Amino acid sequence: MKRYFLLMLTSLSLAASCQQATVNSKPSSMIHPAQSVYSFKVPALTGGTIDLAAFKGKKILIVNTASECGYTPQYKPLQELHEKYGDKVIIIGFPCDDFGGQEPGSSEEIHSFCTSKYKVSFLMAAKVRIKGDDPAPIYQWLTHKDQNGSMDAEVSWNFNKFLLDENGHLIAHYPSRISPLDPEILEKIK
Repeated sequence: MKRYFLLMLTSLSLAASCQQATVNSKPSSMIHPAQSVYSFKVPALTGGTIDLAAFKGKKILIVNTASECGYTPQYKPLQELHEKYGDKVIIIGFPCDDFGGQEPGSSEEIHSFCTSKYKVSFLMAAKVRIKGDDPAPIYQWLTHKDQNGSMDAEVSWNFNKFLLDENGHLIAHYPSRISPLDPEILEKIK
């Protein structure tokens, strides 16, 4: 009887500790679920929608753009990157007027500028907000580790670049001064 009682106590104690471990061992994804980049659909500059889920299996380079910035000539290397590596990386430009008011144009004006001056044929989203009280959800995701699961990042000016791998994971953030054709970017794309 004594042995039976000890066996029962041991079993109950073991069951209680297993239950406690189960309660406290929630996977980290359940504590802070990170939304996937593939869940985003954004308005396109010329109408329609850009569905990021369509780009599974390819890298994605997201760039905040402006037509009246010292970095505006980066449209040219972005287009070159698109032409040379478009089978490996999808480029999406996000016009934004938050940095120095350097993208004041309408969708039509931005599209006309990009296509006539730089022959842009990569994807362009509709103008977004990045700073302030109502940033675009995709930029909230890109800049907050608790949402993207990789890193916190601050968009400090026009032409910041975010590179995502073929599985939609954020792998790098580059400031404005880094060219889209920088060897570090090219190495990650090839």
